[in-house]
This record gives sequence, C-alpha cells and structure tokens, in this order.
Amino acid sequence: MQSIQKGQHTHRIKGIHNPFIHLWSLLHHLNPLHLLNPLNLLNNSRGISVLFLVVAMLLMVALGYVLSYLIPTKQKSVIFPIHSNQALFIAQSGVEFAIRYASDHGWTTPAQLNNLNGVTRNLGNGSFTLLYDSLTDKLTSMGNVQNIGQRQIVVSNLTLFVSSGALIIDPSRPVPCLTTDIIGNQTVNVVNFYILNNSSSSITLNAFQATWTQDPPTRQISRLYLGGTLKFNGNYPNGSAPQSFNVPPLTFTINPGQSVFVSVWFTRLVNHLRSMVVTLYSTTGDSYNFNLDPEGDGLPPC
Repeated sequence: MQSIQKGQHTHRIKGIHNPFIHLWSLLHHLNPLHLLNPLNLLNNSRGISVLFLVVAMLLMVALGYVLSYLIPTKQKSVIFPIHSNQALFIAQSGVEFAIRYASDHGWTTPAQLNNLNGVTRNLGNGSFTLLYDSLTDKLTSMGNVQNIGQRQIVVSNLTLFVSSGALIIDPSRPVPCLTTDIIGNQTVNVVNFYILNNSSSSITLNAFQATWTQDPPTRQISRLYLGGTLKFNGNYPNGSAPQSFNVPPLTFTINPGQSVFVSVWFTRLVNHLRSMVVTLYSTTGDSYNFNLDPEGDGLPPC
C-alpha cells in the first residue's frame, strides 16, 4: 500500500500496476509551476518519476507504431515469392500440356507445332500462355498468377519431345557436331550425332531425308552411317524427297533403350553449314525429326 499526502488530502493507490493512474496522481499533486522549471523537476523525486514514465510511454507508443507498420508489410512481402512459385508450377504445367496436346493431335513438324502458338489455358488462380517459334523449334510457356507472379520456361528442340515414336537425340551423349574426314583424296564435312530409342519396342528404319542451309557452292550428302554401318552411298541433294537406304541390308533396327551413332557425310566441305534437320523413316511409316542446329548459328566442332 502506498500513500501520497498533500495538505489535508490523502490518496491511496493499491499497488503501482497501472502506470497511467500513477502518472495522473503524481501530476495532480505536483506544483504546476515547479513542473515548468526543469531544475525543480529534476530535483524532485516525483518529477523524475514522471519524466521516466513519459519517456517510457513515448517509447512504447513509437514501438507500437513501428510494429503496426512492419507486420502488414512483412505479410505482403511473403505473398510475392508464393505467387512466383505458383507461376513457375503453372508454366511447367503449360509445357506438359503442350507436349501431350501436340502428341494427341499428331503434330511432329515445326509447321504443325505452330498451332500451339498463342494457346492459353486457365489453371487454378492463374493461367499459362504458349509461344512457339518454328524457326528455332523453341516453346515458351509463360505462367501468370493474378498479374503479380510471372515465370516462364523455355523448351528447345520441341520436335524431339513430340515425335510419333520415341527416337530422340541422346541427351547423355555429345551434342550434334561438325568435323571433317576424307573420301579418297577429298576432304569432306561430316555431321555426327547420337539417337536414342526411349520406347518399349524396337524401331526399324529404312529411309532418310535432310535439309540444311549453306552458302554457295551447293553440296550434297554422299554417305549415311547408322551405328557404324553404311546405309546410303550416293548423292542426296538438299531437301529432296525421302531416300531409301541403298546399301544392304536395307533396314536398320534400334532396340529399346539402345543409343546409336549417326554420321552424315557430305561430298565436299560445306560453306557455313547451319540449320540442319535430319529425318529418319521407319518401315511402319513413322518419321523422326532431328533438328541438329535449332539456333541456326552452325554446329559446334566435334
């Protein structure tokens, strides 16, 4: 119990648990003229108590104001990475949708895959938009969540993922490359790459086709090797109709999970060879496109 006396008045305050009651009582019994004098305030024990309480209350008010500002801001800042991650997942769903949609419609060539360009679908609280570039064979899936989170995923060589069968460029082997070799006394360019049968059944090939871009003079394909075995020997012009294998045996079978080395030989050195696409055909009529240079800037050296 604490008593504060001034003149004939006595005020009793039970405890000091409430600082506001304590402050009001002190202010009520202090001489206002003394409060106006800093020296008197500091020399008075009650004045010092009032000063500390005022300072403490100001600090508490300031701290409360800062916290009331920071907490909502922190909550808002957490929303942005959440929306960004959601947009990424939606963009991934867009890629899966594009591959499945193209496969279901039998779209395997860049011209056919152009039908994917501009396709938009809603998904949850967001959406994805597909953009396809037939020149580079690249698919871009853009995920968007409420115009706040936006992410995109780019897939190169889309034709490899939607081929009617399961022959793809082997991702575990060296990338398609350009080198030289000799036929007789003539130095020629050779394009090498690996293909993989990732299906559960064997695929038997019996023909090929090829297109490419080059600077003059015009060159032709003279040889095609599959797994080190010569399957074509002659002169194949750029962009001609599919050419059947002409070196017995006239077919070549690739078993499930098998990786096969493919080597394409030209008649001479090719000036600035680029944008080369090789298509292999099976005995069942399926075609498998291999875009060896989707960027169109030339093959790297082997």
